[in-house]
Amino acid sequence: MNNWKMLTLVGKDRPGIVARVTDALYQNGWNLGEASMLRLGGNFTIMLMVSGAGEVEPTLQPVAQELGLRLHVDPIEGDLHSHVVPNIQVRVVGADRAGIVAQVTGQLAEAGLNILELESDVAGSAETPIYIMGIHGYADVPVEDLQQAVSDLVDQGIDVTVSGIETLIG
Repeated sequence: MNNWKMLTLVGKDRPGIVARVTDALYQNGWNLGEASMLRLGGNFTIMLMVSGAGEVEPTLQPVAQELGLRLHVDPIEGDLHSHVVPNIQVRVVGADRAGIVAQVTGQLAEAGLNILELESDVAGSAETPIYIMGIHGYADVPVEDLQQAVSDLVDQGIDVTVSGIETLIG
């Protein structure tokens, strides 16, 4: 089935967002696929694959307006149950500065890492912010090759730890 749409909803975090959005979809015959929903900087963000007949905007626009959410819909090609299982995890900690994400992810990509999931946070204080990033990805190259690819970052005050993820399933 390839008639998926990717919904993106963003707005100020408050209780009931997930319940209201998913109930409106359910009540109007939409099927849910994969989702990522999380709070970022006091806002709540939903990225959600849905499939169904017709246009989804009329179903969600009233809920989005009532909850103060911005709604965006894109038609996408997608399949469920066709995941690449992550076999690599990366932990990054360093002084927050412009370019840290681009630099780390660029060097990892060049070494062969396909990023499947990335989460980050800024800790510390306004005077001494610390950037923390967690990455799950897939690579056919050894962990040691990926660690070597980012080893020069330690001289810039960025600690990057690359390790394997046990992928035994069953």
